[in-house]
Parts: sequence; C-alpha cells; structure tokens
Amino acid sequence: MIAALAGLFADGRIVDLVLLLVAAEAGALWLWRRRAARGPTWADLLPNLLAGAFLLLALRAALAGMPWIWIAAPLTGALLAHLADLARRFGAGGVERQVGSGGELERRPV
Repeated sequence: MIAALAGLFADGRIVDLVLLLVAAEAGALWLWRRRAARGPTWADLLPNLLAGAFLLLALRAALAGMPWIWIAAPLTGALLAHLADLARRFGAGGVERQVGSGGELERRPV
C-alpha cells in the first residue's frame, strides 16, 4: 500500500487524481446550482477553479521532473486566473460579503 502511494507521488500521478476530484467538485456545484437555483455561478467559480488547476499542473510538472518552462507556464496561468478572480470579487468599487444563512453574496461599496 505504501509503495503504491509512493509511486503515485514519485511521478506526479497523484495530481491526476486530485484534478479528477476538482472536476467532480465543479460538476457537483453545477448540479447544485441547476437544481436548487442558488449557489455560486460559473463566473464566480471558474477563475478560482482554474487557478487551483493550474497550480496542480505546475506541481505535477515539478514532481515529474519536467523542464522549468513546464512549471513556469501553469504558474503563469494560475497567476492570471487569480488576478481575474480578484478583479471579479473587488472590481467596480465593491466588496463581496457573505450574508444570511443561505450564503448569498451582497456587494457593498468600500
């Protein structure tokens, strides 16, 4: 068992499993939004999910011993997705704040 786990980490395949979990999470959130008509929108989720996925791809490249460019490229993607997420959250002179027990977001001027 430990040898199998060590093998998953040694060549970066563990990241593939985590990326599958991220995809499953995105699907579950989409289903929740569709059925309950509440929850985060794709515009709210996508930059955050992309930033995390890019970081995971950079980790996979590093674990697999890839050249530095294969690590730097997804790190750049993660930065751009993170900046897009920040711009969405804090743009237009407002700040998002979670209110109520349903997790609704409210925009308030700074």
